[in-house]
Amino acid sequence: MTSEAVARFVATPPLDLEGFERFIERMRHEQQRGCYACFAVVPAGSTRAVGLFQVHALEPSFSTAEWGFALGMPHWGSGMFVDAAALVAGFAFGSLGVSRLEARAAVGNGRGNGALRKLGAVREAILRDAFVCRGQFHDVALWSILAADWRRASARRPLTVGVH
Repeated sequence: MTSEAVARFVATPPLDLEGFERFIERMRHEQQRGCYACFAVVPAGSTRAVGLFQVHALEPSFSTAEWGFALGMPHWGSGMFVDAAALVAGFAFGSLGVSRLEARAAVGNGRGNGALRKLGAVREAILRDAFVCRGQFHDVALWSILAADWRRASARRPLTVGVH
C-alpha cells in the first residue's frame, strides 16, 4: 500500500504497522455493524497479504454496495486480481444479496479502470473533482456491475489461480 504506484490513487493508505492496525480495528467495527466486508489477497502457498478488497453497503439492505481494491505492484498482470475480484463479487452477489455493485476509480488510474472494464463493469458517469488525494482533486469514473450481468458472465469465466 505504500509503494508510489499503488498509493497514488488510495486516499489514505496506512503508512506503518500501527496505522494498519487502526485500519483493521475500524473495519472490524464496520463489519460487526453488518455494513462492511474486507478480504486480504494471499497468494496460494503464502501467508502474506499482497492485496485488499473492501465491500461496503451503500444502503441498509446491502442491495447496493461499493467495492474498492488494491493489489501490490509485483502481482499486477498475474491474473490474481481477476480471480480475487471474481471471488469477492461472487460473495457480494451470492452471500450478501447485492444487486448492484459500484466502484469508483480516478480517471487517471488507467490500471484500475481497465481492471473494472475487464470484469465486465459498465462506466456510467464521470464525477468531477470527486476524489481528493494528497491535496489534489481528481475526476472519478463511476462503474457498476449488476448481479444478473455478473451471473451470466461468471458462468463463462474460469478461475486461473488456486483458491483456498
